[in-house]
Amino acid sequence: MSYGIYIGRNLTADGVAYLAGYGDEPSSHWLEINPRKSHEAGSTITVGVTPQADMPGTLTEIPQAAETLRNLRVSYSYYLGVPAPLTNGGLNECGVAVRDIWSPSRKDLIEMTPKDQTGPNYSDLARIVVDRARTAREGVELIGQLIAEHGYSTYGGNSHMIADPEEAWVVIEFAGGKGLWCAERLGPDSIRASRPGYIGEIPDAPNEDFRFPAHFIDTAVELGWYTRGEGPFNVNDIYGDGKLRWDGVAWVEDEMKARAARPEKVTLEDVLWSIQTERLTGDTAGYGQVVPLVHPSDDALRMMWHAAVGPVTAPLMPVFLGQTSVPDAYVQHRYLTTGESARFLDCRKEEKSPDTVSHVPQGVETSDSAVYQFKRLMHLAFQAQDSILAEVWDHWRALEAKVNAEVPDVLRSAEILIEAGEAKLAAQVMGEFSHRCLRVAMDDCVALADAAQARLRVAERLNLKGKPMAPEQLW
Repeated sequence: MSYGIYIGRNLTADGVAYLAGYGDEPSSHWLEINPRKSHEAGSTITVGVTPQADMPGTLTEIPQAAETLRNLRVSYSYYLGVPAPLTNGGLNECGVAVRDIWSPSRKDLIEMTPKDQTGPNYSDLARIVVDRARTAREGVELIGQLIAEHGYSTYGGNSHMIADPEEAWVVIEFAGGKGLWCAERLGPDSIRASRPGYIGEIPDAPNEDFRFPAHFIDTAVELGWYTRGEGPFNVNDIYGDGKLRWDGVAWVEDEMKARAARPEKVTLEDVLWSIQTERLTGDTAGYGQVVPLVHPSDDALRMMWHAAVGPVTAPLMPVFLGQTSVPDAYVQHRYLTTGESARFLDCRKEEKSPDTVSHVPQGVETSDSAVYQFKRLMHLAFQAQDSILAEVWDHWRALEAKVNAEVPDVLRSAEILIEAGEAKLAAQVMGEFSHRCLRVAMDDCVALADAAQARLRVAERLNLKGKPMAPEQLW
């Protein structure tokens, strides 16, 4: 399902807008830094879904951009049969951040979706926006253009949140094969959570705050779902699930609005909390991201806060666009990666069957896996919510506060080096700091998990039954 939340800059203590969230997939997840790339004329990319997907379709080729932008993102290996690698978005060098979030379409639209659907899927759209868009508004226009020219491959309806330092947009893409999409602008005074993504009433025609194709309302009229003149057009009622704000969305939006009304407004800690709280975040959350939406003096200074698994039991640590690598523990491992259970770190069968060889480098596989270790800690903490979960929570909040206090000096040091023409040294400063933070988090995770395992074992509290234990969530 995934989850995203946007907080406008007028509502925050530091005057910075934020886009935060996580992805919900039963899969491995890994952190990537993708450099800016030039592509030869005539280059294409493969988009869509296969006949084996839950909602089948056909893969097609569409034109690649002449140049793709440097970006930070999380990739993963499985969701509803959609071809891997997948992404829910990230942050690019122009300061555009993207989050992909499920948004169920009306049952009738799902049923009328062609079995041979073609065009970009939800992940393709997120990846293309983070690869190409220089503003959030450009990202919206790009999605509309791609759907109009190439179609859209759905798994039942979807949405994206696209944000830059000036504004954000919620974009809903509907099932049905009719090229239906709609976008709503969010501004500096907005707080919006999506899980699922939603848009309510819209005007009769597109304007500065709403975008949709010319046939958007006409299609509903033709299908008998809307009669002009009988009230406003409510997107969620007519094309969606009719629920608008789900319980979890309503709760977190109201909570963040209450915090914004305080004299201190919304702090960074509040933003982190919005994706850390156990009322919203558990095992289904594959990772966590928080992006401060700013325009620094150099694009290399852009950053995100990243958690290897659901941040209810994993800290959010800084990763900078200017660094050149991430620790091996945080890149792709075989653990939870779809297809790896049938592959080997061995080439004896490669000639007859190439896909029997693992896609993960042997050197990486011999390093520890952040996803595995943080998942281990999560499920130990969930077995003792009264004690271990609370202790883990306090430990990570203390670590985040310590790291956050160092970030301004790291960024200023890197900025000075860049101004002096030493961009390579600046990247080294940011990279070494990020690597250290991620490594300390891993070391602490292992220590906390080992201690928790011992405590539960001695107390005979290890859950050896079939039903897992976890905090109750609002979703």
